[in-house]
Amino acid sequence: MTRALVLSLALGAVAAGVRPISAAGGWQLVPAMYVFGDSTLDVGNNNYLTGNDVPRADRPYYGVDFPGSKPTGRFSNGYNSADFVAKTLGFKRSPPAYLKLKAHNKLIPTALVRGVSYASAGAGILDTTNAGAVVPLSKQVRYFASTKAAMVAMVGPLLASHLVSRSFFLVGVGGNDMFAFARAGAAAGRRRCLLQQPHLQLLRHHHELYKLGARKIGIINLPPVGCVPRVRVLSPTGNCSDSMNRLAAEFNGALKSLLAGLAPKLPGLAYSLADSYSLTEVTFDDPAAAGFDNLDSACCGGGRLGAQGACEAGAPLCADRDGYFFWDSVHTTQHVARLGAEAYYNGPAQFTSPINFKRLALKLFARRMDYDA
Repeated sequence: MTRALVLSLALGAVAAGVRPISAAGGWQLVPAMYVFGDSTLDVGNNNYLTGNDVPRADRPYYGVDFPGSKPTGRFSNGYNSADFVAKTLGFKRSPPAYLKLKAHNKLIPTALVRGVSYASAGAGILDTTNAGAVVPLSKQVRYFASTKAAMVAMVGPLLASHLVSRSFFLVGVGGNDMFAFARAGAAAGRRRCLLQQPHLQLLRHHHELYKLGARKIGIINLPPVGCVPRVRVLSPTGNCSDSMNRLAAEFNGALKSLLAGLAPKLPGLAYSLADSYSLTEVTFDDPAAAGFDNLDSACCGGGRLGAQGACEAGAPLCADRDGYFFWDSVHTTQHVARLGAEAYYNGPAQFTSPINFKRLALKLFARRMDYDA
């Protein structure tokens, strides 16, 4: 792709971002989308990492309901949350994985007109979470910084900053940090101290994204992590872990306060906090209303609750994937991801604060921004 063509496409993308048109009409509400997080958002970055400990979804039955029935690196039977958020914004699916784009020399053209996904399965807010087997959030932000620098070199600082400021940044991370805390067997009295670590790091990462030009950030908080099949199977009765759920709830409460305190300090920053925890609770209270008839077992896996065997070719596989809440022992089905994205985009106000994803995407800034803040 020539530099002139890239520049033309980038100008068109910025124009679309300045005057948003309804996604129902087939237009993008924002110029591009940049994704940071863990396996709930990863679209294939981990396929390009080496090592036996790298979590990958590069085998059947992952992707069984994806177009072409192929595994893509998504920890889902089909699309994941990043895909459905992207769809609500007018894109076909999530932007491609950073490492895939780098491998095929397509990073900058794609970054300018669609965006990039930096999300990595197993990643945490802390660098120590699954260290050596993932791309931690700190490195994902550094990858974006290098992407932004290359965008500036291609189209100039004004256009690159203008495009980035009107793009949608999606962040979903923290669950792996909570699992790491649980594995460490931290006493309840140390929990508050432990939670300060990821929150301080998350604050730093959000501030760094702001310095790099991000102005619209959508954040998905933690679901009740104590209800995934991998945790339930540890209980003789298959119940959720109340201690794990309290840990997630405490994390979410602190995250909400952190964001409310951060926004006034960063001129021009707008954010939307999506409440995955509350949405899951509402769904569990009335599963039939959302079309679910199984909330505790993995659709793909082996053993009790489908949580004692890997999701792979030859494993037991449920026929009605939309009827299951969980796809494998940790991750949800694409039906859950779809319902979540719809709720965050324009659903009941209880699931987003202070604004929903739609209002965030459509938000314009009346005054000139300091892109070098």
